[in-house]
Amino acid sequence: MTQTSAARSPSGAQAVQRALDVLHCFHDNAPDLSASELARRLDLSTSTAHRLARTLLGAGFLEQDARTARYRLGPAVTELGRLSYHQRGLHLAAPELADLAQRTGATADLALRSGPHAVIVAGGSVTPKVGLRRPLHSTALGKVLLAWPRPGEGGPESLPPLPAFTDRTIVEPAALAAELERVRVAEYALNDGESAYGVRTLAVPVLDHMESARFALAVRATPDVITHDRMSWFLTQARTCARALEILLLPPSERRNPATA
Repeated sequence: MTQTSAARSPSGAQAVQRALDVLHCFHDNAPDLSASELARRLDLSTSTAHRLARTLLGAGFLEQDARTARYRLGPAVTELGRLSYHQRGLHLAAPELADLAQRTGATADLALRSGPHAVIVAGGSVTPKVGLRRPLHSTALGKVLLAWPRPGEGGPESLPPLPAFTDRTIVEPAALAAELERVRVAEYALNDGESAYGVRTLAVPVLDHMESARFALAVRATPDVITHDRMSWFLTQARTCARALEILLLPPSERRNPATA
């Protein structure tokens, strides 16, 4: 390969990253996308986006509508997602979350961290029409995951600029750091209209033996359901569920000592 052609051809790592970037374009229940739309989202040439899409199509990670020629996530993604779901034991969490939702009248969700987002992996918010990613800084789930980070996960300083979703959203890193300290002291996080008006969410950690949050567990409803007077009751219900999930989702060697739980 000549120096010129090598300069034009992406390295193996870059090609893999570009392919992953294509798949990430379909986050949050994105609609079917054409090659030109993928190119615009990724700031690539249409020919490069088309080539990446065709490679992913051949591997089953994308599929193409025969009528519109637009792309969507393919069966290989579904298969890996289901395998991951069961390997993590998340199917065991579903009955616990359903019971929590029934007892509280709130939506119960379980999330883990993926970069600057909390990704809901089980619970009432996992529906075909709702995206699963939530910003860390403006959600109770995200605050919990930031307050009890796992080794190698960055704190608030690792996040990109913090967008405002309402006038209550925390957008200053120093203010977010102070909020996370309050979360650690109180042992729960509150989102009171920071991501959307009329929504109140309480979240607690599902901790491992290193006191890191493997997951965040949240109950979400309106302020007239999760009232200030009943917050302690909702927290008790959420914490009871979180302790059960520590046993269901973590191997014995990674569970907290019962004396500290």
